[in-house]
Amino acid sequence: MTTAIASPTKVSTRRAVFPFTAIVGQEEMKLALLLNVIDPKIGGVMIMGDRGTGKSTTIRALANVLPEIEVVAGDPFNSHPSDPGLMSDVVKQQLEDGQPIQTVKKKVPMIDLPLGATEDRVCGTIDIEKALSEGVKAFEPGLLAQANRGILYVDEVNLLDDHLVDVLLDSAASGWNTVEREGISIRHPARFVLVGSGNPEEGELRPQLLDRFGLHAEIRTVKDPALRVQIVEQRSEFDQEPEAFLEKYQPQQEALQQKLIRAQELLKSVTIDHDLKVKISQVCAELDVDGLRGDIVTNRTAKALAAYEGRTEVTVDDIRRVVVMALRHRLRKDPLESIDSGYKVEKVFNQVFGVADTESQNGKG
Repeated sequence: MTTAIASPTKVSTRRAVFPFTAIVGQEEMKLALLLNVIDPKIGGVMIMGDRGTGKSTTIRALANVLPEIEVVAGDPFNSHPSDPGLMSDVVKQQLEDGQPIQTVKKKVPMIDLPLGATEDRVCGTIDIEKALSEGVKAFEPGLLAQANRGILYVDEVNLLDDHLVDVLLDSAASGWNTVEREGISIRHPARFVLVGSGNPEEGELRPQLLDRFGLHAEIRTVKDPALRVQIVEQRSEFDQEPEAFLEKYQPQQEALQQKLIRAQELLKSVTIDHDLKVKISQVCAELDVDGLRGDIVTNRTAKALAAYEGRTEVTVDDIRRVVVMALRHRLRKDPLESIDSGYKVEKVFNQVFGVADTESQNGKG
């Protein structure tokens, strides 16, 4: 019997990761992560919620379900073999000189940034002695190098030093990391999906930093007793028989992987009507959102959602489903003010797009 797995021994030695498709609930977080995978230019996700709600489990599960990427063999930056924006200067030079390059396939890197990490550990270091004595740019790559073309996960990002958060956001936005020391400068590609998570009780990020995350997902502890029991039973089943549990969800995992591949290919064909763009900007203006980042992210995210569902045209419903995640964290003007749960965004969206306010009809408003 043939199987999609290349080497059974390889699978048995790898640590079992809880399957993404088996995760119950937390739909907003899952959707925000998937849309960032389809279009990394959305700018990452900030996930805020209670402790023990499966934030880390979900992010590791996402990395595991993603299709393998082709990288240049032996390159510490996971360089793309043909895209200049995702390859190191060394690989570029090799291609310009007509030298052949070898490629290998590998899993999408998922890098955990430890809370106590130093800037050198994150950005990498230059060995000045070696550079001066041997005349070579001796560079020790950091976590940003390892995260290129992957996912960089920062748990408790709200407890991280503001300067380090700035460095991460700069790299995520530009796609490059530059290290300078004693007049020597080295840069390398660092395009990754930045995922931050935290507990609001332990403090918020400054609004200036928060605004630079593409999406903001809120997660809450599941209250429904039946769902809680289902989550507990699933976890128990996975812990006892991980291989059998993974096998059970393999068809769904493969289906999701194919769906993501198709969405990434379809994304460039997705269009959004000019009238809808105007209305998105009207929502941002009425909410008094600073800058144009909110407009851009809402447009991008709505397109990614259309691609994810196999469509080439953005609908009003696509915008409705992403607008809260794209804008809720951009409304704050006072650092002491808590993030709006989305009610204000929904209300303005309904007014601008002429959509009936379902919540008030249901007696909630």
